[in-house]
Formats: sequence, C-alpha cells, structure tokens
Amino acid sequence: MVITEPSTMGTRRIRTGGDLESCDSEIVQLEPVNVKLSYASRRQKGESLNKHILASVTDISVDKLTEEAHIPKGQMWSVHKFGGTCVGTSQRIKNVGEIIVNDDTERKLIVVSAMSKVTDMMYDLIYKAQSRNDSYLSALDAVFEKHQLTACDLLDGDELAGFLSRLHHDINNLKAMLRAIYIAGHATESFTDFVVGHGELWSAQMLAAVVRKNGIDCKWMDTREVLIVNPTSSNQVDPDFSESEKRLEKWFSQSPSNTIIATGFIASTPDNIPTTLKRDGSDFSAAIMGALLRAHQVTIWTDVDGVYSADPRKGCLLGILMDHNFDIVVTRISAVSEAVILRTLSYQEAWEMSYFGANVLHPRTIIPVMRYDIPIVIRNIFNLSAPGTMICRPPVDENEDEQIIDSPVKGFATIDNLALVNVEGTGMAGVPGTANAIFGAVKDVGANVIMISQASSEHSVCFAVPEKEVKAVAEALESKFREALNAGRLSQVAIVPNCSILAAVGQKMASTPGVSATLFNALAKANINIRAIAQGCSEYNITVVLKREDCIRALRAVHSRFYLSRTTIAMGIIGPGLIGATLLDQLRDQAAVLKEDFNIDLRVMGVTGSRTMVLSDTGIDLSTWRELLKEKGEVADLEKFTQLVHGNHFIPNTVLVDCTADSNVASRYHDWLRRGIHVITPNKKANSGPLDQYLKLRSLQRKSYTHYFYEATVGAGLPIISTLRGLLETGDHILRIEGIFSGTLSYLFNSFVGTRSFSEVVAEAKEAGYTEPDPRDDLSGTDVARKVIILARESGLKLELSDLPVRSLVPEPLKACASAEEFMKQLPQFDEELAKQRQEAEDAGEVLRYVGVVDAINKEGRVELRRYKKDHPFAQLSGSDNIIAFTTKRYKEQPLIVRGPGAGAQVTAGGIFSDILRLASYLGAPS
Repeated sequence: MVITEPSTMGTRRIRTGGDLESCDSEIVQLEPVNVKLSYASRRQKGESLNKHILASVTDISVDKLTEEAHIPKGQMWSVHKFGGTCVGTSQRIKNVGEIIVNDDTERKLIVVSAMSKVTDMMYDLIYKAQSRNDSYLSALDAVFEKHQLTACDLLDGDELAGFLSRLHHDINNLKAMLRAIYIAGHATESFTDFVVGHGELWSAQMLAAVVRKNGIDCKWMDTREVLIVNPTSSNQVDPDFSESEKRLEKWFSQSPSNTIIATGFIASTPDNIPTTLKRDGSDFSAAIMGALLRAHQVTIWTDVDGVYSADPRKGCLLGILMDHNFDIVVTRISAVSEAVILRTLSYQEAWEMSYFGANVLHPRTIIPVMRYDIPIVIRNIFNLSAPGTMICRPPVDENEDEQIIDSPVKGFATIDNLALVNVEGTGMAGVPGTANAIFGAVKDVGANVIMISQASSEHSVCFAVPEKEVKAVAEALESKFREALNAGRLSQVAIVPNCSILAAVGQKMASTPGVSATLFNALAKANINIRAIAQGCSEYNITVVLKREDCIRALRAVHSRFYLSRTTIAMGIIGPGLIGATLLDQLRDQAAVLKEDFNIDLRVMGVTGSRTMVLSDTGIDLSTWRELLKEKGEVADLEKFTQLVHGNHFIPNTVLVDCTADSNVASRYHDWLRRGIHVITPNKKANSGPLDQYLKLRSLQRKSYTHYFYEATVGAGLPIISTLRGLLETGDHILRIEGIFSGTLSYLFNSFVGTRSFSEVVAEAKEAGYTEPDPRDDLSGTDVARKVIILARESGLKLELSDLPVRSLVPEPLKACASAEEFMKQLPQFDEELAKQRQEAEDAGEVLRYVGVVDAINKEGRVELRRYKKDHPFAQLSGSDNIIAFTTKRYKEQPLIVRGPGAGAQVTAGGIFSDILRLASYLGAPS
C-alpha cells in the first residue's frame, strides 16, 4: 500500500507492507492541506467515505447562497458559552440543558466545548500515533466509551441511535487517519486540528438532543461550516467576519431555529480546511458568534463566581484559569482568600489583566464584542444566584461619588518565570536605531518581550522575557553587539533571572492622583524591592518587576492596601501570661470598633506559650482563645509559629508581639526584622542586652521599612520612649534623665513611712501581687538598671549593663536563699539599716526614693537609693506610680515630667496596644 500526502514540495509517498484498517483502496489521499474537505456533500452523493479521510465540513459555495430565510440579528439573541467542566459529565450536561430551557431570551445560541479532558485525550491520540505507539487504539476506544456511556445516560430512542451511529462513523474515520499518521510518523497541523475538533462535535450533538428532549426545537451547528478564519504567522487566527456572516446566513437558511447549539474552538480556513481558534478557542467562538448576531449579551459559564481582584491561588489564596480544552476554569479556592469578586470590568481593564497572567479572557476574545458594545458576563454554573462579573464599556455619566468610593485599581495580575535583560552603555545615548537593533535581535530568536522600560537618559534599556527564552536572547544580543561591547560603547548585556511581574490595572487610575504612590508605598512597607517599572500613557496599568520570591508577598501587600481594610495586620502573640492574656482581652473588646470606625483590621493568627500554641489561617476567635489553647493547642514551636503567622495568609503586614521576659525570644528579633516582620514588645532583654547586638538590631530597623516598637519596656503604658524620641528628633539635647521606674519599688517606698518595717511593707506588697513571686527580682534593682540602660542607649550613650553601679536592696547574706519563702522569713533581720536611713531622711525633711539616673553629660548611668525634699515631685507620688524627669537644653530650669501608673497588667497591655496602633498608623491607617 502507498500513502500519498500533498506538500509544498510535491507528493510524498510512504510504502507500507499491509492494508490500512477501514480503507478500501490501496492509495489513501490525505488532503487537508490543499483539498476542500467535503464529508457532508460526499455523504449526500453516496460516495464511499472509506476512500477519503476527510473532515465533516460542508463544501459551501457562498456565491450560490439560497435566500430561504434571513437570520434576524440584534437584542433578541443571547449567546452562552459552556466550557469543558460545565459539560464534563452527563449530569452536568443535563444541568446545562436546564439553564438553556429556562433562559427566556427570544433566541439563543449556545457555544459548547468538548467534555472535560477530552481535548487532552485527542491530543494524546495524535502524540501516540506519530510516536508509533500502538496504544493509540486503546486510547481511541476510551474516547469512544466515554461518549457512548454519556449518550446512553442522556438519550434514548431515535436520538440515541442516531448519535451512536454518527459516533461510530467518526471513530472509524479517526482510526483510519490515526493509522495513516502512525505509518507516516508525523501529523501536520491540519491533521491535528481535524482530530482534536471532534470533542466539540460530539458534545454539541448530545446537548442539542438533551434540549430537544426537554421539548425545545433545537439545531446543532458545526461551526466549521460557518466560522472562517485566516491563520497568521503568530499561531493565531483572524476571523473573516464578512465571509462568516455570509456562511451564517447560508446555514440559517437551511436550518432555521430559535435555539442553536454550536461547537466551540473549531473553524475552517477560506479553503474549507479544518482549523482551531487556538488559545481560548471556545470563548473566542462565543465572542465571534455574539458579534455576528449582534447579541445583547455573551455569557461565559465557568465554575467560579466571577473575576477576582487578585489570584486566590497565590499563597493558598484572578481565580480564573484555562484548562487544556481552552475553557475558563479555576482550582479550588482556599477559604482564607481575601480576593473579592469584581462586579464590573471595562473592556480595557479585562484586556490589561488578561495580558498579565489573569486569564479573565484572552484580549482577542474581547475584540469582536467590543466592536458592538456587547457585554460579556462571567457566571458560575454551580452558583446560579451569584450575579458574576460583567465586562462592558463603562457608562459616560458614571456617578462621581461612586468613583471616589470605589478603588481606582480593579485588580492585580502576575506573571512568573521571567528574566530581565538589561542592555546598557554610554554609547547608546542619542544613537538612532539602537532600540530597533536590540528588539530586532530579540525578534530573530522568536522571543516574546513582556515589558520594556527605558530611562530618559537612554543609557540603558531593560525588558522582560520568559526565562526559558533568555539564554537565546542574551546570545543573540551579544552576537549583534559584539563590536560595540569590545569597543566599550556598550558596557554589558546583563541578565537578572528569577523575576516576576506584578501589574495593577484599573481604568480609573487615569483620573486618580496618588495611585502610583500608594502602590509603591505598600511595596516598600512590605520590604519589597522593585527591579523595574513601566506605565503606559493611558495610565490603565502600572507594571513592576520583582524578585520571584517576593511576588506573592507583593501581591498580598498591594491587594491589602487597595481592597482590604486600609490597614490589615496579622499578629502573633508570644507569652499568654498575665500581660499577654490582658492584651488579648483588650484586642477582643476593641477589634470590631477599630475595623468599623478606623479601618484597622487586627487579626491574631497565633498564640504561643512555652509549651503549647494555637494557630489559625483565618484569625483566632479571641472570645475563646483560652479554650482553644487548652483544648486544641499543639506543641509550641516558635519557628513554625513564625512561618504560619508571616506566610500562610493574604495579609502583607505581620507583627510578632513578645509579652515574655525571655532572652531566647528576644534573640530572634533581628531575624524577624530581617524577614520583614514587625516586632512589638515590653521585653527589656534585647535593648538592655549586649551592646553590639542592640546596635545591630537598631541599625537593621533604621535601614528597613520594618518597625520595632518597645514603649512598654520602660514605663508600661507611660509615653517615656516616645517622649524621649520626640525631644531628640526635634533637635533638643538630653542632659539628664532621672526617674522612679519601678512600680513595685515606688509602692514600697511610698508605703515605707512612720514606724513600719521594710520587711512588713515587702510582705504586704507581695500579698497584694505588686511584686514578682520572688521579691528579690524587684529588690535587686536589675529591672530598673535595664530601663536605665534602654534610656541611656536611646539618648546615644553606648553603655553596657555591667557599666551601671546598682544599689541592691537584697541583703548580701540573703542572695543565696534557696526560696522566696526562706528569703521572706529572714528579711526582718535586716530591717534596721533601712529604718535608720529613713529616719535620717525624715530628720532632714526628706524622703527615700529608689531611682535610676542617666547622666548624659558624664556619659554614665546608675541605680541608687536617694533622698528628696518633700516638695520635690518624686516625693509626692502615691501608690505604684512612676515618674520620670527629663532635663534637657530646652527643659533645663524646669524638667519635663511624665507621671502615672507604671506597673500592672492593664496599663502594660495598654502600652503594647498603643504600639500596635502606632504601627497601624505607620502602615497607612487614618489618624
């Protein structure tokens, strides 16, 4: 047997040793390239189909159109498109049939894709046949069985018999063609298009039969008889609207109907050779048919509620994708997604977003409907109550108030796996044709340029290309500009790999000042560096190039800034002890008010103690955090805790609040800040620890957009740190800071009056809960010394904790006591010394106060027991109040005094809460 195949070089013959299955003649002419395919007309003439492996496209002579019935056009038509997932099973096909039946539009045309996975199966047939893999036969049997079973479930009687007869016929033709491809070891594009288009033919016929079964007159359309397209050199096709309109008139004159089921994805060339509409084929089919009919609307049915403001898949988080049937589908969206459904998009917005990876619709799909202002609606077949997203031309008289309320940015899209190519050199400036030479070289290697950015100095041009193409681009440029590189006119052709593009899209961006500033500010505050920027003069799109590893975080940051509450912060609380628990309760009581009145959304994503922790992807219910920690807590792991709070949600801003006094936790601050995590703490260990670690920590914090707040380390809820910073930042000079920094010691010496012994006062304070469980922790003065060191370092002094002389109130012999109880038992033996000092002070009209001092003039600090006149502010304290006096160049004669409660869980937690709100303000919350 000999197979002959037409080609541009003449007829190619392949000799084989046996007969082709299902072929009657020895020579089988494969003609889809040069010969008009005429399956239908040949069938009418009774010719043997076994002698011709030909497509099911009627050979139409447009010049001989009959005028039996003109197709009406206009608002009476609606066009629906159902993708592969919508018709993936027999039950889903029935559901589609119900939607069609319930549509009360006067006339409707339905474009349908192949059943889910069928197009993949058809491509697999081609691949196996041309690879000479005999399993193509069993794979074809699987295709037949899938459609046979579906038809048997849907149809009965003559409808079932007729469909199965056509299915058998098509399968036999396919078997013969695949056998020919198997022998040739190659499949042309025309052969491939013919094979893969059968899935649409079968699904359209079954759906039409289902609709007829519901009592609706319905015809099915093989769109290869109607849609005429011209292939282009860029793996795309251009619809021939004029010719397609004529053929639609012809088709309708022969098969008039108010309900038409049309095949998606497939079409024909002007020579009646089967082809496809390439990427997004079925959507493109629907748009073209909508334009031909001047329909009032084109509805794209998918399995999501509409177009999302950002990709909900990013980071567990434009929910719309394309499957291999070229249909819009989506993966399962996580419940933690913060992306919102967009009710409307302009054609331009959809166009921009689709180009940058958000597969809303391919830009070419929008062109046909845009010409006639036909809206496209994207709806969820599994949620008919959802209104979906409408893509249309925005009204001219759009309400101005709504413009102010709506975000100027409609959505965000990303493209991953890119590389930046940077061509730079002084010899480029002012030289005509340089850009032409650069992009001519890129074109020669067939690379796709995604984005271009050039500075006005013309010193460099950078552009983004797919990473898989960058090697060829670099080699082409180096070859093209070898002479310029050697002569030094060009300094380099540099490649920056591992990049991603983030695009912000919105038609209102063009009329809204500050959008770029907001975008860049959100990225900066998320600690993200921008590699390149591009914006067209239309202002519909701002594009930035980032490190690939930063892409998800960048998407979260900008989406949060434009779409969530103005400031959304993910929080992790470390140390749910007395202070931590009080803070959590304060957050619980205030969270709703902050979100509603101040647009601040605080979400506690995790709480961890030293033994157990509880985590949540969506935020912990603070009304039950104690029960959750007790009943559902897992083993505490600070690294895992950090990763979840920082990484597994759609919130760009993360803060860890350390409510412990643990030096091990404090040692992690530098790493957290380096990773872009904000830190808030009352823990004094980091700022009073080794000086070099403190300086390293502050240096990192100053260089980044990451914040480190620690107001509560010195004065609990009192504004000590912020007052000191305000003085320094406004140019004042600190001379001396002196204060009673311990609420416990303030209480002790305010109560140490008359004839009361010191041990009695300590016992009373311990009983009232004013001291640590072991009072020696307070009496040692170490806590006050740490506060003095913190203030000294804030003032610019480089002091170590060991540099401070500290007056300890713990008698030397009692420092070694084994327990707090033993210490308290023996303390009365040492009352005499302090009683003597008190008496001496009283005789001089003075009082004893335990104070910390920062002497900025002499660059020193100390902690001591001092005497003050009774009219001194320090002598007039009561209870556990703290007082701090700032003597500065401005406040030299009359020190600036801050006074108030300096101890207790409520005020300390309040100080931490104040820092959290200050962070929110820094991140953009309204003041």
